[in-house]
Amino acid sequence: QVQLVESGGGLVQVGGSLRLSCAASGRTFSKYAVGWFRQAPGKEREFVAALSGDGFTAEYADFMRGRFTISRDNSENTVILTMTSLNPEDTAVYYCAASRSLTRRRIFYETWGQGTQVTVSS
Repeated sequence: QVQLVESGGGLVQVGGSLRLSCAASGRTFSKYAVGWFRQAPGKEREFVAALSGDGFTAEYADFMRGRFTISRDNSENTVILTMTSLNPEDTAVYYCAASRSLTRRRIFYETWGQGTQVTVSS
């Protein structure tokens, strides 16, 4: 089983970019799909993006509109979420999570990180 730690969140202005990192421990990391979710105050945690264990298949939430990119480096046990053209609606705590299959459904993610705060100011 893997353990996950997110980093890279912070305060950014509208239109800016951030690069979130999800670092995993465990030798079986490449067997897991990794997803990013986010949760804004008073809202449900929602799917953002996910990437298969081999890194070849990605899924994105519709609201991404090409602004976010997910990638991974299995040699470094890391998954990256690159976010561009940020707007205040992107303000949330961002979580990475691991699943045995590529899915948008939160219920199938077994392991979660502690989250990293992203705040977009206008």
